[in-house]
Amino acid sequence: MARSRNARYTVRELSPSTWEDFATFFAKYHGVQDSCWCMHYHRTRPNYDLPPAERAVQNREDHRRLVGQGSAHGVLVYSQGRAVGWCQFGRTAELPRIDAGQKYRALGERREPPPDWRITCFFVDRSHRRAGVAEEALVGALDAMQRQGGGVVEAYPATDPRAVATWFGSASMFRRHGFSMVAPYGRSNVLMRRNLPPSEATGRPKSRSA
Repeated sequence: MARSRNARYTVRELSPSTWEDFATFFAKYHGVQDSCWCMHYHRTRPNYDLPPAERAVQNREDHRRLVGQGSAHGVLVYSQGRAVGWCQFGRTAELPRIDAGQKYRALGERREPPPDWRITCFFVDRSHRRAGVAEEALVGALDAMQRQGGGVVEAYPATDPRAVATWFGSASMFRRHGFSMVAPYGRSNVLMRRNLPPSEATGRPKSRSA
C-alpha cells in the first residue's frame, strides 16, 4: 500500500488482487470515456471497428489480461474501502499510443531522451472531485515508480481551463511535484518531465537525465 498524505484516503497499486476494485469503479461509469477501460494508450490504434458493447468487453478483458501479466500499471485511491480515484502510469513500451501520435512525433528532438515512465490518465469519482484525489493518485504513482527503480517520468497535463483536466491532470499539480515543462503538446496540453530518483531499496536508476 502506497503512502497517502491525507488520512481520509489510502492508495493501492493495481494488481490481480485489486482488479475487482478497479472493475467496480470503472463499471460505475460504463468503462469511462467511450468504454475505454483505460486501454486507449495501451494500443497503437483504436478498436472503434467493434460495436460499442463488444469494444467495452474487449477493453475490459484486455486490461485484465495485461494486469495479470504485469504489463499494466496504475494506482487506486480509496475512501472508506471503495475506489474513488485512479491514475494510470507505465513503462514507455507499455503505452505506445503516445509514440504513435502526430503531436508527439512533431516534438522532434524535444522527445529525447525517451522516458522510462509515462503518466497518461486520471479519473475521479464525481462525489470526490475537487478534494485532492488526483493529487493523491499522482503521489501514489510516483511512489510506485520510485520503488521500481525511478527514472525519467513524462506526463501530458492540461493548461487550458477549457481542456478536460479530469483525464490528464493540471500542469500546476505536476509542477508542485517536481515536473518541469519541456514543450507545448497540442493546443491545450504540455509535455512535462522530472527525473525521479529510486527509493533506497532499489539502488541506482536505469534512466537517463531529463
